[in-house]
Amino acid sequence: MQLTLGSVRQWHWISSAACLIGMLLFAITGITLNHASEIKVSPTVIQVESNLPKSVLEDLTLVAQTADQTLPKSLVFWLAQTHSIRLSQHAVAEWSEEELYVVHAGPGVDTWLSVDFLNGELSYESTDRGWIAYFNDLHKGRDTGVVWGWFLDIFALACVVFCLTGLLLLYRQTNHRWMTWPVTILGAIIPAILLLLFVH
Repeated sequence: MQLTLGSVRQWHWISSAACLIGMLLFAITGITLNHASEIKVSPTVIQVESNLPKSVLEDLTLVAQTADQTLPKSLVFWLAQTHSIRLSQHAVAEWSEEELYVVHAGPGVDTWLSVDFLNGELSYESTDRGWIAYFNDLHKGRDTGVVWGWFLDIFALACVVFCLTGLLLLYRQTNHRWMTWPVTILGAIIPAILLLLFVH
């Protein structure tokens, strides 16, 4: 199949439209990531110390002795109703004879919870590092789940289409714009020189 100028332009504008917002966000978060140490943000930390009701503690100790160690609904309901703590379905639960430890990391947020089976003491802490950290983690794909990972792959593919069709359009414009290749080559040489001279 022969690519015509019209089809190349069509693929170029479609891929550019699809990537526009994503590339803008990635460019902005690229700057915030590059200056992460200079951006001072005070994280919001929520801590809870409490004691589980006897019925919930009994459910936990029973589950701890079984092979299926799914968090009991009584615990999930009590946490939500009493302390407005909503456990993510992606949270990882670690069971032992004496303790339940639940940890979950999401974009911009880190959460952990522990329950002592001996005395029913609950300890919970959630650290929210703010919107900049949230978008930075989206940029890196950190603790964002499988679906966001798929989106990043598809987005990267669309960016490749955008770049390659742009390269074809540049090639077809060289007769009319003599600076096309010098500028294109300069865009490759400058980062290469910077890497060789300043990155060790």
